[in-house]
Amino acid sequence: MRGRVRIAVLAAVLTLLLGPVPGGAAADGTPAVKLSAAQAGTGDSLTVTGGGWRPRALLMILVCGQAVPSTGVRGGTNSCANADGRAVTTDAEGRFRRELPVAEPPVPCPCVVHVATVTGEKAEANAAFQVAGQAVEPLPAEPAGGRLSVLTDTALSGSSGLLTWFGAPPERTLVFTVGNAGTASVRDPVFQVGTSYGVFAPEWTEQRWRGTIRPGSRARVELPVELAPGARGDYTVSLKYGGKVLAEQPWGVGRPWGVTLFWVLAGVVVPAALFRVGMAVVDRVRPRRTARRRFPRLSGLAPRLPDVALRLPGLRPREQARHAASPATTLPWFTPDNDPGTAGRLCAPHGADPPSPTTPTRKGPP
Repeated sequence: MRGRVRIAVLAAVLTLLLGPVPGGAAADGTPAVKLSAAQAGTGDSLTVTGGGWRPRALLMILVCGQAVPSTGVRGGTNSCANADGRAVTTDAEGRFRRELPVAEPPVPCPCVVHVATVTGEKAEANAAFQVAGQAVEPLPAEPAGGRLSVLTDTALSGSSGLLTWFGAPPERTLVFTVGNAGTASVRDPVFQVGTSYGVFAPEWTEQRWRGTIRPGSRARVELPVELAPGARGDYTVSLKYGGKVLAEQPWGVGRPWGVTLFWVLAGVVVPAALFRVGMAVVDRVRPRRTARRRFPRLSGLAPRLPDVALRLPGLRPREQARHAASPATTLPWFTPDNDPGTAGRLCAPHGADPPSPTTPTRKGPP
């Protein structure tokens, strides 16, 4: 008996110390939202608390019309007071607390306080709220006939090519499977595909899928997605049908390094080319003062040309030049040794009389 009393006392003490789960978070970790007041007028503020969210998650808090917690916000954020929304980041345990100014949504109530994640895995929660003085109208009836819903997770197929590395628009294909939960066939449905960067609002484009989805059947849908040229960073691809966002898919785009390489090369090549052109222009317009110094005058070399021509191998001078350059030689019969009249003496005798006219004179051979 005493053991049970001790356990009960210990449980009461822990309850007082820890208190209730903040923000009304569910025990299974489902995101939950709690408001400090169920009704407030325009210009007032209320405290929004929550728990069960992802740790360190960025959330957006909005007041939206034509919505109830059971069905959520049908018209997307177009039915919310986006200008008066507030952002908050959860703590390490997935809890938050934020003051929200009360503003009238662009559509009538019933209204809710809508809390949804901005990045990462999609999660949202709604709490019923009444804006004092705002008109209340019944929710619009859902259109009869076919009703499409996404049955599988969305995926982006494809890869970037070489042109994307140089700044071409990144392209992917959004792949998902939808099912027709209505009572009529859906023929050629028109989907809206939006791309957003960071926390900015998506830019929507309409794309028609050709085909017919019968009641109770499913179909695989592939829609092309393209970003702007040179895009990089964290993007989010959203899918909307019938005014309701069906799915969101994150897309991380790498930096186009080819563009960076191009500008680096341009910063090196262009200055080098300009320098070369400038040097060529300077070399063309400057005066030619060094031309006379490079070539010596040829007047001093004129007397030396025959000698040089004779000494160079492989050159055969003309006969006239060879005879003019060679020294004059005496014929053999005019040498002192062969002369019969002067043989035996080296010089003429001193005091000898000149020969008489009758003395015959020896002549050379004809």
